[in-house]
Amino acid sequence: MKLLEGKTALITGASKGIGRAIALKYAENGANVAFTYLSSVEKGEALVKELEAFGIQAKGYRSDASDFQAAQDLISGVVADFGGLDVLINNAGITRDNLLLRMSEEHWDEIMNVNLKSCFNTVKAAARTFMKAKTGSIINMSSVVGVKGNAGQANYAASKAGIVGFTKSVALELGSRGVRSNVIAPGFIETEMTDALDEKTVQSWRDAIPLKRGGQPEDVANACVFLGSDMSAYITGQVIQVDGGMLT
Repeated sequence: MKLLEGKTALITGASKGIGRAIALKYAENGANVAFTYLSSVEKGEALVKELEAFGIQAKGYRSDASDFQAAQDLISGVVADFGGLDVLINNAGITRDNLLLRMSEEHWDEIMNVNLKSCFNTVKAAARTFMKAKTGSIINMSSVVGVKGNAGQANYAASKAGIVGFTKSVALELGSRGVRSNVIAPGFIETEMTDALDEKTVQSWRDAIPLKRGGQPEDVANACVFLGSDMSAYITGQVIQVDGGMLT
């Protein structure tokens, strides 16, 4: 039996990069997959066809999780379309990097809304569904930057650190109802964004990692499969670093 057979998962920000890898890995493991996208409409539509090729139900929703009402409507729509919800993965996120003295209030607020408030919005919207079912797995995507900080990313680091505190609090509140809440903190993951960087810079980052390589989106997706499956039934309130030992 596939690890996620019969489960329905919602993944935010899944049209590319890590989110896309998670969606494909979930479909491969038998889950029905709902996902969101915002600007990448063509990629979102193409992903539906790729997911359906695994013989599962898939649907993309153009939705902004940082909008409270939109998140409410999204969860209601997914539950109506799929008949329920078992796994919620908050993957959507952006960066607006700058040194603190040059950082605008707009870029601070934008990061907080997209990265952190979106987690509150979707988890709050899905909580009653999970509690009624007395089961559910919430997986919120943080970052090693949220654990250790990073110069030039005060806004991003704060949002990702906030996700850790939020997720642990949710684990404490919903654990008695059988609902689990965990964090994945990726390290240096090679995606379309890193492809545009200078190769020497990227190689220097790889050399500083104990496993001597950058992570792949599939590495994060595999951790998501574990946390979404019954194999992690006794794991909640935890931060799993998928970083090749970067913070060791």
